[in-house]
Amino acid sequence: MSEHRRKPPQPQGGGRAAARRAAQQSASGRRAVSASRSAGPVGGRAAARRAAQRGGGAGGRRRSADPGRGRREAVRPGKKRFIDYPRAGRSGVRRWLPSWKLLFGLCFTFVAMILGTVGVALAVVQVPDEQKAAAVQKNVYYWADGKQMVVAGGGNLNRQIVPLSKIPKPMRFAVISAENASFYKDWGVDPMGILRAVAKMAQGGETQSGSTITQQFVKNTYLSQEQTLKRKLTELLISVKVGATKDKDDILAGYLNTAYYGRGAYGIQAAARAYFDKDCADLTASESAYLAATLNGPNLYDPSGGQGPAATPEKNTKRATDRWKWTLDREVEVGHMKAAERDEWVKKGFPMPQKPKPATNRAGQIGYLTDLADNYIVAHSNSAITKSQLDRGGYQIHTTFDRDKINELSKAVEDVRKANIKPDVRDRDKFVQFGGASVEPKTGKIVAIYGGENALEHFTNNADYTGVQVGSTFKPFVIAAAMTHGKRNPGLGEQQSDSQRTLVSPESVYNGNNKVTLRKYNGQVWHDDHGQEWHQRNDGDEDKGLISLRTAMQFSVNTPYIQLGMDVGTDLVKQAALDAGMDKDQLAAATPSFSLGTSAPSAIRLAGAYATFAASGKQIDPYSVESVEKDGKAVFTHEAKSRTAFSSKVADNVTDVLKTVVEEGTGTSAKLADRPAAGKTGTTDENRSAWFAGYTPQLSTAIGMYRVDPNAQKQEFLSMRGVGGKETIHGASFPAEIWAAYMNEALKGQPVVPFPTAEPIGEKVYGDGASPSPSAAPSVAPSPTPSKSATPSPTPSKSATASPTPSRSCGLFDRHCQPGGGPAGSSAGTSGGPAGAAGGPGGDPGESPAPEPSSRRPGGLFGGSMG
Repeated sequence: MSEHRRKPPQPQGGGRAAARRAAQQSASGRRAVSASRSAGPVGGRAAARRAAQRGGGAGGRRRSADPGRGRREAVRPGKKRFIDYPRAGRSGVRRWLPSWKLLFGLCFTFVAMILGTVGVALAVVQVPDEQKAAAVQKNVYYWADGKQMVVAGGGNLNRQIVPLSKIPKPMRFAVISAENASFYKDWGVDPMGILRAVAKMAQGGETQSGSTITQQFVKNTYLSQEQTLKRKLTELLISVKVGATKDKDDILAGYLNTAYYGRGAYGIQAAARAYFDKDCADLTASESAYLAATLNGPNLYDPSGGQGPAATPEKNTKRATDRWKWTLDREVEVGHMKAAERDEWVKKGFPMPQKPKPATNRAGQIGYLTDLADNYIVAHSNSAITKSQLDRGGYQIHTTFDRDKINELSKAVEDVRKANIKPDVRDRDKFVQFGGASVEPKTGKIVAIYGGENALEHFTNNADYTGVQVGSTFKPFVIAAAMTHGKRNPGLGEQQSDSQRTLVSPESVYNGNNKVTLRKYNGQVWHDDHGQEWHQRNDGDEDKGLISLRTAMQFSVNTPYIQLGMDVGTDLVKQAALDAGMDKDQLAAATPSFSLGTSAPSAIRLAGAYATFAASGKQIDPYSVESVEKDGKAVFTHEAKSRTAFSSKVADNVTDVLKTVVEEGTGTSAKLADRPAAGKTGTTDENRSAWFAGYTPQLSTAIGMYRVDPNAQKQEFLSMRGVGGKETIHGASFPAEIWAAYMNEALKGQPVVPFPTAEPIGEKVYGDGASPSPSAAPSVAPSPTPSKSATPSPTPSKSATASPTPSRSCGLFDRHCQPGGGPAGSSAGTSGGPAGAAGGPGGDPGESPAPEPSSRRPGGLFGGSMG
């Protein structure tokens, strides 16, 4: 063999394994050469050599023989995915943008799932039995001791089913136009209406239901009134099913026969009787438009009034008139009435309904009690129990009312009425009204109320909101604010922190003369919006000279307390009233006269606020219902909540001052036989109202008296001068007599509990015009010392000088004061108030215009917003 013959590559290390690899590569090369030779002459030896080179040699040469092969294998597409996301073959943002196929698939899948779910739900959900679902029962009310009070409610539902043929077309058209113009075209639900309602609420607009007439019919007939997502979804499903299976006329008739129109009337026939005393077939288009308005919320659209301060007869009448006019316009807009006919009805005016007629099971105080309980439940059950559900009945309602105390309060009022009020003898005795409420300080339970002579004849609950001003019974909140926050210092700004103020003692001295010039906290003369000064009157235009706040409360002197309110700030006086438990909707604007009782809290609220002082500053909202049961299960339970409104030192000092009123002041006619009591009289200008509110540690009670003609075209409070044969009526007269008679009986057999001892508080400050000087002295006897149960009044701080000695009514160098009350050079009229004006801001009996009375049905805040 020639030495020049090509040899196989020699192993370069690696031992036997490397040798074997080399041998294999050599054999491969030879096979390639042989193959090329057998292929014939094509390509010759050169081709054979190239084939050998491709087939043999090192692995690196084989890979480099086809340099593009690796790249082609790298971009070869893999197995195709069902959902190409993130998208293959894309980079950057495009990799994460879904294709139109993917978007279309997602939308199709979502719609298919929704339709499938709805289809299954529609197949599963069954329309309930209409008769069973709409069945009504009676409610049973229980006294606080667990004994049955009355059976009322559901079984006495005012409902009468009438066929659609008996319901006039104007009534049908009015409801369809106002509630659901697309009624005869929709599927039972209105998706766009729901979306509009959601959008409106999302924008912070008025809450809207978005419900069709079909949905309302389903809710009234088959479902509860609870506002839950489950109930709403069930309503939608049943509505679709009912809309597909029931005739539209049957649905409309069902809705008009089950809807609640107010006044206890369910169905159009009962509503026609309740409001216009006629059959529904005789309703005019105008009356129909009004009744359609009541479906929007009867509490706010009954001209006779509803529950709460927002539902007064005046406000309701305006709302009802506006809605009536809108309904007529809407009928024209949707083609159910001609414009000329609408104009004729508008020209004739609003169809005023008749006065409401209550059910016969409301005799005596029972009607007031059950209304109070119902209203409290509706307001405090978080929509779990609605008025409509209560009227359907089936509830067991356990109240806080004490049967014995109810009878005792009623007897105390009626005894005074029979002995003194004789409308057949004196015209002034006509239209006299009494109202009262009694609350336990430690629990907040409303144990007794007096709502009026008879709930069958007098519809307004006098224990609840009536709009009657309370006069000087408001003054305890002024002194409570002064002892809590203090009097502002003249040298500092108007807004002062408590640390910058001076806490006030009950022994602080103020000018008690008649028609003293009202001043700001810094001594500047206060002017009203017309630039006039104010000179507040005292009862009987009496001058009392320099007196302590205790004495001013004792004899109900106005001028010190209106000035004290200015010194403290009427905003803080208002806050003190709210802290004590007053309702903000029952409080007047915080003008200077606010401190003298221009507000009109209910007897329940006033008794509850005084109960805060009786409980040494612990405040609990009054309530009338302990629990509600249905079908053996509790559906509502009252949760007691208390908070600290005032420190015990402040509350106990208020009590000590109010004890002086009962023991030696204007409230002596309210003295109790065997126990201490604290309280305050209140009278407003022209004797338009009179109050006594007071308490012991166990019971707080407020009694009000006023006079109003319920048949007058313009409702207003009338003067009580001459009522009962008395020249004037004050809180110390009939209200205090009733209070004492009731409290003596209500507390009979209970232990005598003393009030806590009042600890010293604040400093003896001096109001404007009352700075101590050798010649400045009170013109009346010095303030009495605290009662025996209280510690002596604190001694004045070093910065306060001793109380002046009696000599004359005005300081010798006091340019602001003159004997007779007004400032030097004042042109005040003899009756007080602004210069040349008659009247003042209000108080006991400060001059202020009285608000119009409420002639609404029983309810109000202790039925609407509170209880």
